Amino acid sequence: MDGYPAGSLDHNVPFLVVSGLSTAPTKSALTDPGLREQGILVRSELPPIESREAKTILRCIQEKDASDLPWHARDTSRKYKFKIKTIGREFLLPPRRARLPDNFEAPLSPPILHSPFSPLSPGSSLYPDGLIDTRWLQKHQELIPSVYLAFYSLTSDPTLATLHDNQLKTDINAVKNAIGQSGYKCRFVAVILSDQSPSSVGQFQERLENVRRSTGLDPKTSLFVLPTQRSEAELDNAVDSVLNSVYEQATEYYRDLGRHSRKKKGRGVAPQPTIPPTSGTSHTLTLQGWNVRYDFKTAIFSEFRQDIDNALRSYEQAYETLLGADVLETIPGWSPRFNDARLLADVTAIRVLKCLLWTGQSTAAVRRWQAHHDRIFDLVDRRGRGTQNYGWKAWEARWSTAMANLIDKAQFPELGLSNSLPYRPPEKNLSAERLQPWELLHHQGYWYRAAARHLFDRRRLARSISQDDRKPPDSSSPSQPNKAYGYDTYMCPEPHEEYPLDGNGVNHGRLIVDHLMLARSEFQKRNQTRTSAELALECCKELEKMQEWRQIMKILTPLWRDMSFRTEGWWDIMEMISWTLRGAAVEVGQKDLIVAIDWELLNRGFSRRPGWHYDITKSLDDVSVDDPPVINIGDEYVMSFIQASFVFKSEEGKAGQSCPAQLAITSNSFPDAAPVILERIRVEFDGNLRTIHLKNSAGGSQTSAPSKSQVTKVTLSEIETSDDADSDDVSETSSQSPTILLEGTDNLTLFPGQTRVFEMDVPLREPGDAKASSVEVSVAPESFTFRYTINLRETNSAGLWHSQSTSRKKITRIDPYKIKVLPRPPKMEVRLADMLEQYYASESILLELEILNEEDAEANTKLDVALYGQGVPGYKVQVEGGGQRSSVAGTEESRLDGISVGTIPSSKSIKAMITIDPVDHPVVYDLTVKARYHLVSDPGTPIIKEATYHLNIVNPFEASYDLFPRLHSEWPNYFNPEDIQDASEDESVRRPRGLAQKWSLATRYASFAQEDLAILDLDVSILSTQGGVSCETSKSQDMAKDGVVISPKTIEEAQFELIAQKLDLDDRSPATADLAFTIKWRRLTSSKDVVNTTILPLPRFFVTSAEPRVLAGVSYYSPPDASPSDSPSSSPAPPLLFLDITIENPSSHFLTFGLMMEPSDEFAFSGAKTTTLNVLPVARRSVTYRLLPLVRGAWIRPTLVVRDKYFQKVLKIIPTEGLKSDRDGVLVWVPPEDEVDGEGEGEGDGETTTDGASEVTQE
Repeated sequence: MDGYPAGSLDHNVPFLVVSGLSTAPTKSALTDPGLREQGILVRSELPPIESREAKTILRCIQEKDASDLPWHARDTSRKYKFKIKTIGREFLLPPRRARLPDNFEAPLSPPILHSPFSPLSPGSSLYPDGLIDTRWLQKHQELIPSVYLAFYSLTSDPTLATLHDNQLKTDINAVKNAIGQSGYKCRFVAVILSDQSPSSVGQFQERLENVRRSTGLDPKTSLFVLPTQRSEAELDNAVDSVLNSVYEQATEYYRDLGRHSRKKKGRGVAPQPTIPPTSGTSHTLTLQGWNVRYDFKTAIFSEFRQDIDNALRSYEQAYETLLGADVLETIPGWSPRFNDARLLADVTAIRVLKCLLWTGQSTAAVRRWQAHHDRIFDLVDRRGRGTQNYGWKAWEARWSTAMANLIDKAQFPELGLSNSLPYRPPEKNLSAERLQPWELLHHQGYWYRAAARHLFDRRRLARSISQDDRKPPDSSSPSQPNKAYGYDTYMCPEPHEEYPLDGNGVNHGRLIVDHLMLARSEFQKRNQTRTSAELALECCKELEKMQEWRQIMKILTPLWRDMSFRTEGWWDIMEMISWTLRGAAVEVGQKDLIVAIDWELLNRGFSRRPGWHYDITKSLDDVSVDDPPVINIGDEYVMSFIQASFVFKSEEGKAGQSCPAQLAITSNSFPDAAPVILERIRVEFDGNLRTIHLKNSAGGSQTSAPSKSQVTKVTLSEIETSDDADSDDVSETSSQSPTILLEGTDNLTLFPGQTRVFEMDVPLREPGDAKASSVEVSVAPESFTFRYTINLRETNSAGLWHSQSTSRKKITRIDPYKIKVLPRPPKMEVRLADMLEQYYASESILLELEILNEEDAEANTKLDVALYGQGVPGYKVQVEGGGQRSSVAGTEESRLDGISVGTIPSSKSIKAMITIDPVDHPVVYDLTVKARYHLVSDPGTPIIKEATYHLNIVNPFEASYDLFPRLHSEWPNYFNPEDIQDASEDESVRRPRGLAQKWSLATRYASFAQEDLAILDLDVSILSTQGGVSCETSKSQDMAKDGVVISPKTIEEAQFELIAQKLDLDDRSPATADLAFTIKWRRLTSSKDVVNTTILPLPRFFVTSAEPRVLAGVSYYSPPDASPSDSPSSSPAPPLLFLDITIENPSSHFLTFGLMMEPSDEFAFSGAKTTTLNVLPVARRSVTYRLLPLVRGAWIRPTLVVRDKYFQKVLKIIPTEGLKSDRDGVLVWVPPEDEVDGEGEGEGDGETTTDGASEVTQE
């Protein structure tokens, strides 16, 4: 839209002038000297405000300028939009009435003066029959503000308050009166800045009220007070509030102007000019012309109010009236007013398009664009100068560009870069119609490309101008007819300026390139690569005519490298791009690009260029070469005339052997092209195969009359090189390790259409999958070195095997360039001697590894040992006659690689010892032993022998545990100071003084081994205690010196005593202990020095209790043997049982217990049937019952009930030694007669009472 007059197509927002905040001088937009002389100056005598807060307010206002906002209604962040102009204290308004001409004779009646922008004023460019021009638009956009916003300051100095207030009132009235006397209805708004905070501004209320009364300003709409002592955010909000109120005033101003235009249209009378025209056509503007003017004004004022719907209706009315039979159709085509009317029609149509796009009617806008094009085409073709000239094509290009600019301003999200569609979907009311593709709104690139097409036609038609018309007019012959009459010069130069005979006219090429680049940019942003490439090629053809070679290189080089047309087979497009780019590369001197393009253009798939040499060695003949370049390129960038394939004859092979293979190189160059002499061919492999390097030799097997297919046998030999012959950096190659290549030589001359097949035996060294990955061919004339890499990709086609008789055999397998190298069958044995079925936890595992060489030659061997599993322990490997290697423990894997074994002679063996550290849990490990070796006679072929062994590690023992209470002989005494107080202050040597309880730990352990084991020692250790307790353990019985032997699946029992004592007597909380059962053992086959320790953790036991407990114990008494005088038939007297009931009270409470013994048929007892025991805090008491059993060899059940009398809780009686219990109570064993003899004599002495009552003891 740049071709249209300035301001004619700008989006209209209310024009706001801000005065009093800027000190910079303001240049008036009134540029016409005559109008400046008649202009109305609005001036304020007060200086501008220069405070910091004033600058902040000015910045906030300037940030809200809406001149450059997108043309759409989706931005709802602000309710107002202004075009803001900041001035000092002066502003020049245009004159309201135009002056009469200087040579005008005054008529009898006073003339009516009109606006200087009206066709009624003689001084106007529209006088007498013009419609409207951009000067009227600029008047409302830049000269006459809707609101004049003046800022003033309010002093807080009381000594100057009266003076300053009077100056303020005088100045406001002066500015207000100046605006009112100008004749314009723009609003005046004053903003008074106070240096106070909002809370303290009330003290100036009387002064402000005085200013309001004196100036007559409305405090709601025309007078605002703005305290400045606040934050920037609060100031911004305050300014926002003021502008909101001002916007309402501005909207009302434009509504009044629009109402005035409609009122004048409604009169139905064409106004008369100030002076009737007396020259020219002597015609004034018709009524329909005035209606066009009034409708256009109404639309503009509606647009100022952002009332787009009303603006659209008014624009449509103005447009239809303008192109109707009464306005444009009546203007002669030769008249300048015809082009003025065309310009007004274009401006109106573009503003209609803007309104449609604003409201989202994109398809309607496209239709409207096409309708205007068709109407103007018909109008110019009928009444103008025709459409077959450069002027019409210039207008078509401008019309397409205007649409692209409108779309760019509208910023539709549907046409954004994130959208996959290149067009905007139609509006909902048109979705049911069958629309043509061109009726949809496409992105900007579509319209720029259309404009470029019209510019091509413009240049073509401009070059068809006759030489007579291209000559400039002769100023000496004014009567000479105008040669430009036959050309449409609407908004474009005359023929002699468009395409002059001498000098430079319009640069059509630059116009075309600019539009093509704009279109290409839009298509490229949306990944429309094909159209983008097409536009780039068209653009470069224009640049080629302009000889702008570097820009061609910049555009085409990325396209040439990444061109998708290669894979799609668009040979003609590839050829055009390549030749265009090559011409630019020659001019610039881009040597690598020249050679790469020549290499690709040798392919006979392209069309042959007459007179071209098609010799790759002559590529740089037109370029000066000082230092021969080295060019490397791959087939991902260039489609070469050379094709390569690599085929293995067999799908599998074994390491140490060789496999026949064929490398086929085919030339698809032009038949008359020069043969290509390859310097070398290099085949790279993925896998364990070595690189093949074929070098060119002067002789070889190539004949002078080449055949279409030639098979050559090439012998490969291994050579060692310090670099890979590709690096050009000396410092880089000097640091590389030697590389072994397979090298062969042959004549590498390749004729057009020929297939060269090189057959070779490829040695297979290491096992694994391998494949040929790429083939590199190299050409090295004197001027350059060119290396082209052909990647061998996976295809589903079968390979071909060529023979000497030119016959070919298909290889039926897929991907014949792959081979699987099987390992060479190893003849070395790796075995473990005397490996056991299972091993035991807690013992070191010794494994003897034997490596036996059954090869026919000596083997240089290395050993890899790996242990897999969960929680892998460390291990050591000791090779016979060598050093020792150790491995650290790992989570899932522990390995030792590269253990040197040395050279093993044929039929000999070497042993190695593997020692695995003990583990403390059952687990299964996988031991992998890998012997990597190569024969001394064939060091290039590695051989691997691998063996895997499962190590099953189990627990040799399992145990169960029971903890039984026992009666401890010691109990603390309150009357003994040593029992309740420790004189030592050292906590580490402090002796426990609290309650002590004794326990018996019974352990039953079983052997899960598969062999007899020797038990050397048993013990129970204290791992930890909780609750302030000290624990001691002891064995109930000693182990034999040489230990005991436990057989598999047998159970043994061991007894231990545990004494737990609280550290403090006052601490009565329960305590626990963590114990561990330790078994020391060894295999019977092991040395006596070997001791394995298995630690079995016990569950946590409560070793002290804070609750009272009742313990039952038993002792036996047998009477002495009968005298000889007694009858031998009399039976011995039954034993007497002493049942001891001990009640322990570890609490701090005085407790009372009731004991009740029930009589029984199994025994008689002596003691109280019912009794009461009072137990003091931290004390215990015992009661003894004497029982006379009535049965022998049986368990008897004393029915004794112990009840806590306070809580009425029955306490469980806990058995100790010699007793057991079940659900109903304790049981006492009465031995048979044969067990009583000799037992318990004298056990009851001193314990019975003479009266047979039970004995009670207190501790």
